Amino acid sequence: MLNIGVMVSGSGTNLQAILNRIDDGMLKHCCVATVVGSKEGIYALERAEKKGIPATVISRKSFQSMGEYDKALIAHMKKYDVKLVVLAGFLSLLGDGFVKTYENAIINIHPSLIPSFCGKGYYGIVPHQKALEYGVKITGATVQFVELEYDSGPIILQKPIAVLPDDTPETLQKRVMEQAEWTILPEAIRLFSEGRLKVDGRKVIISEAKEM
Repeated sequence: MLNIGVMVSGSGTNLQAILNRIDDGMLKHCCVATVVGSKEGIYALERAEKKGIPATVISRKSFQSMGEYDKALIAHMKKYDVKLVVLAGFLSLLGDGFVKTYENAIINIHPSLIPSFCGKGYYGIVPHQKALEYGVKITGATVQFVELEYDSGPIILQKPIAVLPDDTPETLQKRVMEQAEWTILPEAIRLFSEGRLKVDGRKVIISEAKEM
């Protein structure tokens, strides 16, 4: 069983997508062992509590240094024997110590086709606003391994979504979330749980499924 630690900053729709795929058997070798919020009062923590998943807040603001913050996160994840960390709408920066401890074992979902509309400040509705301003015909979502720089890690999966002529940032955000994010994030977790992801420089190699 793969113990997953999910880190959240908002309502937790991607967390719910993961939980749904565990419930329906797609992620049959996975368990959300703990959910960590970046702040109090977010609905994602309620989602976890309703499922009986240990949920807590570990806020960067509560620590004097990034190093202390990292140590608290590492200690918490090790307490629950977490082998994969999933950033599901997590907006706090992670430090060097945490990223190195979980090297090639932290994945993030981003609402654009990286390297477009990504980097510092590109979160929430912003990537969709920028996509419409730029006039692109295709956008989408990306799952990647996490490195220290924003949205810079090796790409695992991407899914394109057409931009419609009457789209607003809100309608585009909803469609990217429902048709791309909720699909490729659980799929990336499944591939990781089956040992089918290998990082080779800037590339992620996905091996064939083993015959049972």
